Amino acid sequence: MPLIVLHGGSNNIMIRHAQIQAAATPSHSTVRGSSGSAAENQEPTVQDGPSQQVPGGIDDRTVAVVGLSCRFPGGANPAEFWDLLRNGRDAIAAPPADRAHLASLGDGSPRPGGFLPRVDAFDADFFGISPREAAAMDPQQRLVLELAWEALEDSGIVPADLADTATGVFMGAIADDYAALTHAAGPAATSAHTVTGLHRGIIANRVSYVLGLRGPSMVIDTAQSSALVAVHLACESLRRGESVVALAGGVNLNLAPESTQALAAFGSLSPDGRCHSLDARANGYVRGEGGAVVALKLLSQALADGDRIHCVLHGGAVGSDGASETLPTPNGKAQESVIRDAWENARIPLEQAQYVEIHGSGTRVGDPIEAAALGAVFASSRSPENPLRLGSVKTNIGHLEGASGIAGLVKTILCLAERELVPTLNFETPNPQIPFADLRIAAATETGPWPNPDGSLVAGVTSVGMGGTNCHLVLGSRPENPAATAGIEPRQPDSPAPADSGPSGSSESSEPSRSSGPAEPLAWVLSGRGDKALRAQADRLRAFLAAHPELGAAEIARSLAHHRTVFGHRAVLVGADRDELLAAVDAVADAGVHRGAVAGSSHDAVRRAVFVFPGQGSQWAGMAAELLDTAPVFARVVEDCERALNPYRDWSLTDVLRGRPGAPALDRDDVVQPALWAVMVALAALWRAAGVEPAAVVGHSQGEIAAATVSGALTLDDAARLVAVRSTALGALAGRGGGMLTVSLPADRVREDLVSYPGLSVAAVNSPGMTVVAGDGAALDALAGRYGEDVRTRRVPVAYASHSPHVDAVRDTLPAELAGIAPRAGSVPLHSTVTGTVLDGSELDVDYWYRNLREPVRFEPAVRALLDAGHELFIEMSPHPVLALAVQQTAEAAGLPAAALGTLRRDEGGRQRLLLAFGEAFCHGADVDWSAVLPAGAGRAELPT
Repeated sequence: MPLIVLHGGSNNIMIRHAQIQAAATPSHSTVRGSSGSAAENQEPTVQDGPSQQVPGGIDDRTVAVVGLSCRFPGGANPAEFWDLLRNGRDAIAAPPADRAHLASLGDGSPRPGGFLPRVDAFDADFFGISPREAAAMDPQQRLVLELAWEALEDSGIVPADLADTATGVFMGAIADDYAALTHAAGPAATSAHTVTGLHRGIIANRVSYVLGLRGPSMVIDTAQSSALVAVHLACESLRRGESVVALAGGVNLNLAPESTQALAAFGSLSPDGRCHSLDARANGYVRGEGGAVVALKLLSQALADGDRIHCVLHGGAVGSDGASETLPTPNGKAQESVIRDAWENARIPLEQAQYVEIHGSGTRVGDPIEAAALGAVFASSRSPENPLRLGSVKTNIGHLEGASGIAGLVKTILCLAERELVPTLNFETPNPQIPFADLRIAAATETGPWPNPDGSLVAGVTSVGMGGTNCHLVLGSRPENPAATAGIEPRQPDSPAPADSGPSGSSESSEPSRSSGPAEPLAWVLSGRGDKALRAQADRLRAFLAAHPELGAAEIARSLAHHRTVFGHRAVLVGADRDELLAAVDAVADAGVHRGAVAGSSHDAVRRAVFVFPGQGSQWAGMAAELLDTAPVFARVVEDCERALNPYRDWSLTDVLRGRPGAPALDRDDVVQPALWAVMVALAALWRAAGVEPAAVVGHSQGEIAAATVSGALTLDDAARLVAVRSTALGALAGRGGGMLTVSLPADRVREDLVSYPGLSVAAVNSPGMTVVAGDGAALDALAGRYGEDVRTRRVPVAYASHSPHVDAVRDTLPAELAGIAPRAGSVPLHSTVTGTVLDGSELDVDYWYRNLREPVRFEPAVRALLDAGHELFIEMSPHPVLALAVQQTAEAAGLPAAALGTLRRDEGGRQRLLLAFGEAFCHGADVDWSAVLPAGAGRAELPT
């Protein structure tokens, strides 16, 4: 027996038991926490599942299959498996090269089977499992983890959403080949992880542990019927209310030649390496391996949750042969009893049955007994012209033994979902021991419609254990009209709910951008554990979409955004149609650049953003005009701001933003400052409606008015009055010879230089290398001349010197005009660029606002304080970013991580740019609520995992 060989390297550790390896190759994110645990340090509270609403009018015993995954020979996923079945192919072949030791029984005779490629492959990092622990794990544990994840993704349930819920895990498994190989390898193969790695019960427990599931967790061993019994027990757990969601299935891997030798000695195996179910050549079975998992809910709950339903499980039964002729000899009467019980429990008339997926292993004894049991139950309800169709998936992929029941179940689910029956292979001459005509049964031998294809379809699935445990389940096609069946209007799972999304959390629709026009831009969201995994995800998506041109861009957007776990490396693709979006997908897959693609990474918990509000300089003609038509939240907030401004202005804010004839120009201070205030407040409302709430706000100069509005410290009316009075006061200062100059030097150096210029002072400290000077225009020109070409300077396009002694001219009039403003404690901390401290809002009185105009803007110290407090994401609420660079420079000088992002850009003021901004924030860790961002009503696409 070969020893286990450990290959060093944290990212590529393998364990070989006769060529069976566990390769840990990082490509995805951990599910939650370290050591694969989703429940570490969790309070012992079991929560309810994703939804609590249960409609009336539904049979409370019917179970829905809402998710499906499989790994079978020739079918690595349900789509591939269906292609194999529909085209009448088998996947029986010689063992893979890395398992050549399974090719014979030592006598030189070939032993074909249904094999999986690379059973050693496992992405341990994806599940937060160390390479050493992964090496000790039975590959069956690894495979079931992957299948459970894929079944949940197929169901549209984000696995993390099930943490601490009563979600059950029920798995059938009977093989211990890996344990035998490990023990045979001796003490060198043993580690601290060996016990949990090899224990069969951990196959289910590992899923519960990694995903943090609190429902029942068990492995069932009833020999070959194990997996179907596991599904039956899962259904019963749902019916009892013990589980709200259940993952059920089975797994079987053939890793050691000794197990095949034992089966050959027992007489189970076919000499010619095929299953001849129901055929005269029946002489045993060929072994197969693989696994599958189904995600289950009560039908009533699935309808309430708006789930896609593959099929339904009406009922089932389990029983034992009792004292049969010999222990492994099937008992026909016992099988008949279980089948009758299953249909009685399902409350479905026998005449509605059209197909049964039989155990059908192709043995001389078993097939005739099973056929007789089926005939005893169904023959009286059928005519000779309408026999019950039978089939066995074992003719396609071999006998998966402990997982054979889930293989038959998955085949039947696909037949129901696709409304087609598929052929049973290797059927040439009917088994003479089976009186097909008398039993009113017939083998399904070709691909085609069901015998009675209209309306609901009903089928059965049987699985038989060699120790006598028999199981039969009754399945039905998905409801044709779920809403009518339930007597309810099913909830649209991604429709926005009302939310407090106004300027300071006031009641406002959560719909940030919704347009009724054609070609509305959409966002596709991708993520992966690392950059390589992200590119691989994009590559899989483009290959899948190339094969499925019928899928619409909107349903793809919904599925990617709402039904996938979000990992640290992210990309958001934005386009007006499918072709634009696919071009962006290509860029991500090929590590290229595209104007509609943004990417980034965040390894921390969800980041809350700092909202940054600049002063002047971000304005441009037509800024945000498109959002007035495409973003209802934005339009409503602008309308509210305009209403609040009307008592102080004789022009229309909307006309200014739309650039209508006769509207005043943005080069007037008393126009641009109120307009910018309204746009910034409305943009903040859009971000909040998209789920991005500010952890803090900071404003630069007049931007503090918008910051105070959004924080809740000022009412909209008080803020409108303040911005109107302040901008008018600045207009009064214009023409007095003042001005402002930006200097690319640190403030301390500039202050030293200003000793020679008594008419100048520092007006703003924007970043470690950017300072603004204000004062007499002639002195500013002299200072700029002194610096010459050695220091970059730029005159600010204003005709006054705010934040300087020039403001003293309005010291006596400004407070009187602002009398009555009533600040209050806000809901969001405001980092003052006047005081350099954090304010709750109640301090923002008349005197504060005079100081806001008169004193230097301490923007860099405020940003540094925010960075020191742990803030890493800054989003500028403006028509064009003017402070993002200053934030980034401050963070770099402090050696602290930060991302500084904009919202709109000059000449890019519509939904396309807005989605890219949301995408940039999402890629840097913001918790964007894509359900509020994307259009409602789109269906869901079945996308690759």
